[in-house]
Order: sequence, then C-alpha cells, then structure tokens
Amino acid sequence: MKDAVKTHYTCPELGAKIRQGLEKAGKNPEQIRLRDLAPVDQLHTGGAPATLELVRQAGLDKGMTILDAGCGIGGTSRLLAQNFDLVVHGIDLSKDFIETASMLNQWCGFAKDGTINLKQGSLPALPYRDNFFDAVLCQHVLLNIKDKPKVFAEFSRVLAPRGKLILHEIVDGPGPEPLFPVPWAGNAAASMLCSRQDLGEYAKKAGFELVFSEDKTKSAALWWEKVNAIKKAGGTGPLNPSLVFGENAGRFGANMEKNFKEQAVLCVENIWVKSNFS
Repeated sequence: MKDAVKTHYTCPELGAKIRQGLEKAGKNPEQIRLRDLAPVDQLHTGGAPATLELVRQAGLDKGMTILDAGCGIGGTSRLLAQNFDLVVHGIDLSKDFIETASMLNQWCGFAKDGTINLKQGSLPALPYRDNFFDAVLCQHVLLNIKDKPKVFAEFSRVLAPRGKLILHEIVDGPGPEPLFPVPWAGNAAASMLCSRQDLGEYAKKAGFELVFSEDKTKSAALWWEKVNAIKKAGGTGPLNPSLVFGENAGRFGANMEKNFKEQAVLCVENIWVKSNFS
C-alpha cells in the first residue's frame, strides 16, 4: 500500500510544469497572487473557500503556530499565512511536493520571513517537539494512512493543552464501493478510508474532545458538480490537476461527483480540542 501511495504522489519536475502553465496563462511566475495557483494547489474538495470557512470556525488568534499536516504543494499553508496571520509549519511525505511548495512560496513572497516552514516527513512520526503547536489542520490526508491511531497520538503529542485539531476529511460512506481514480488514489490499493465513527474513536482515545462537527457531503457533491460543469464548458486552463496527477486527473471530477451523490464516501468537518490532561 505504501508503494501505491508513493507512486500516486510522485511528480518529478512539477515546479517546471507549473511555471510553464503560468506562462501559458499569461502570468509572470515570480509575480503571482495566491488565486493564480488555485487550479493546481487547492485540489481538496471545496477548494480554498472550504478551508477558509473551517479555519474561521476554529477561531484561531493571530500569531498562533499551526501545523498544515499533509501540506502538498503548500496551497493551504499560504492561505493560512496570508488570511489568518498564522505561523505555519507544513509537512508532507512527498519530496516532489515539498520542493515545489518551497519554490511557490518564494514566488508568492513567503520565502524569507519565516512565516511558512516546510519539512518532508511522516505524520505517524512528526519531527516536532511536544506541545509545540496551537493548532493542527489536516485535510484529505488520513485517507492515505493505515495507522490512524498513531497519527492521532502524534497530533496530541505536538499540540499544546487546549490546542485545536481541525479535520476536513473524506471517510467511508454507506453507499457502494467508491469509483477510482480519485484525487487521493489512483486505485483502491492507495485508499485507506475509515468510517466517521472510527475517526471519532481515534480522536477520543488520543485525548481529544469534539467541539464542532458538520457533514459536508451534499455541498461536496455540488462543488464537484460545478467543477465538472466548468470543465464541460471548456473552462480548464493550462494550470489544472493533470500537472500533478497526469491523465488520471481527467476522471476525478465525474468519479467524485458520483461518489458523493451515492454516499460511497462522505465529507466531514470536525474541530477537536486537546484535553489539559493529554
């Protein structure tokens, strides 16, 4: 399974591909805004608006330190830094993604101020000291990890008491088996979904208390429906998910819309608070 996940997120020369895409779109790669990168760095369901809404719900204060767990090429890290004035640490298993994220941070002006700090690493073995973070944000990442209890234990370890764990995750649903490929997996071998109930049990056992929960499956289905409508209308530009995922990306939209509408998968948002005694 590890090999399937690694293969799915291997993308050599991704930075060069994004540069070419920006140039084709008439953009100067070294003078870009975050919105210019959205078609390629906001690939989770709901895009940037979903992230912004959820983090606002968490009520974080300026200057807090947050972990972007499974940061990909840094799209969410840049949103957190720009919109919430947070000190961001991003970590991802993919070397290609971390290298690309560092390059994009430089283009967007985040390279020298220490606002965004990136590391290649694994969520079950986080390279941070105990009680280091005020918050952890994890979006569409746990579905690629088998040992979820270990990840929750690590989230608890690195969070300060009363720190917040913000989850935006896709979980197994009551409907049929999911269609593949999807953004997190080219096939079933790379997909490690769990149920919403299991996700909650992992969090509770790691010492977290639930303070917010919402099922976003219906809005997720509508979001993918809109993505597909734009694609059918010829709205896909030179910057698009195929730069990251190749030809599989062309099938993501239809599969995800159907997966959500048939409840093969669910989209859930949770905010948990670490107990003072964890």
